[in-house]
Amino acid sequence: MNLTAANDGKTTIIITRETRIDAVNATQFKDVMREIINDHGKPALLDLRYVDFMDSSGLGALVAVHKAMPPGLSLTLANMTPNVERVFKLTRMDSVFQVLPTQQQENG
Repeated sequence: MNLTAANDGKTTIIITRETRIDAVNATQFKDVMREIINDHGKPALLDLRYVDFMDSSGLGALVAVHKAMPPGLSLTLANMTPNVERVFKLTRMDSVFQVLPTQQQENG
């Protein structure tokens, strides 16, 4: 699972370089996310700019991570691709998660 994490002082910024979060890797994604969040102990921002596809298993993994957030810590999603954003809107998960507007990225 290709996830990297860095702290900006108050937030753990997690970038996934996976192009898909689906039934094949959702469990591993969830486990690595939980480990990163627990190790850093700060609110988390998940950058999804490289994820082109997410199925119900991937969405379920994100919901599980969201529900398992330690008390007082939040999970914010950022830089959703149009395909992933569509999944969140169709399932109305965009009202469950804090989602930041997509920013144009010059370099990835």
